[in-house]
Amino acid sequence: MTRIAKPFLKWAGGKNQLLEQFKNYYPTDLKNGIIKNYVEPFLGGGAVFFDIAQRFNIERAYLSDINKDLILTYQVIQQQPDDLLEYLAHYQKRYDQTEQEQRNELFLTMRTQFNEQRFEIDYQKLSDHSVLRATLFIALNKTCFNGLFRLNSKGAFNVPYGKYKTAMILDEANILAVSLLLQRVKIVSAEYTDCWNQVNDQSFVYFDPPYRPVSQTANFTTYTGFEFKDQEQLQLALFFKKLDQEKGAKLMLSNSDPTFNNPHDNFFEQAYSGYNIFKVSANRAINCDGNKRGKITELLITNFPT
Repeated sequence: MTRIAKPFLKWAGGKNQLLEQFKNYYPTDLKNGIIKNYVEPFLGGGAVFFDIAQRFNIERAYLSDINKDLILTYQVIQQQPDDLLEYLAHYQKRYDQTEQEQRNELFLTMRTQFNEQRFEIDYQKLSDHSVLRATLFIALNKTCFNGLFRLNSKGAFNVPYGKYKTAMILDEANILAVSLLLQRVKIVSAEYTDCWNQVNDQSFVYFDPPYRPVSQTANFTTYTGFEFKDQEQLQLALFFKKLDQEKGAKLMLSNSDPTFNNPHDNFFEQAYSGYNIFKVSANRAINCDGNKRGKITELLITNFPT
């Protein structure tokens, strides 16, 4: 099937650039049509979901993330795309008609509105407030620095303006394509362990957790106010093993490669002992030091042969 829908957000650690490599590691049962169920508990930008849902014969999918605003935005696109497009068109027009020197002020106004609104949102039921919040989420994502999503200790979004001359806040064709693709998908705000009941022996589960920092200064381990440190990484490894042993599903997980900076750091070799660990090449897209951007290796861990 021709792939049409694509991720509608810029996302730190997004997997768009890795899809050509990933297709060599997908399970054979997925390629042969045996696997019909796809589960992704750390959804983020959803690049792997968009790839798999349009490349293979997936009948059912379960997507989750603990970022409530991210999930709300997916749900709005799924259920109220026309209302969302109307709002996005308004914000696109405002951005385009604002002089370059005044756009930071416009951005800060949107950011303030987004932060103040968080106390009024009912994440359990979609409404006009939900559509506006999804609109602001997308607009801020398209205009903030590098598409980062980061919250301060009080839960407020605090990423600065990205100083873009142009920004595609409104992408009508893609929003409609994404909405269509999401119609048979369950989208929930949940912990990754909540996917347990969605998994069976005909499932492919892809984990893309917050990466383990490759250095002491690379400390972006959260976008929701909850840290994901070594203890959380080890708990995820135990859950991975439990799914493997008790559910019989095909599992794949991405993470950083500690040996890129320290050849003796075998954290993941120990945590996922007995599983297949591969290295893929990626571009480091987000780093305040331009000299530290470039090719790095990341890990891909599976419980099946490739």
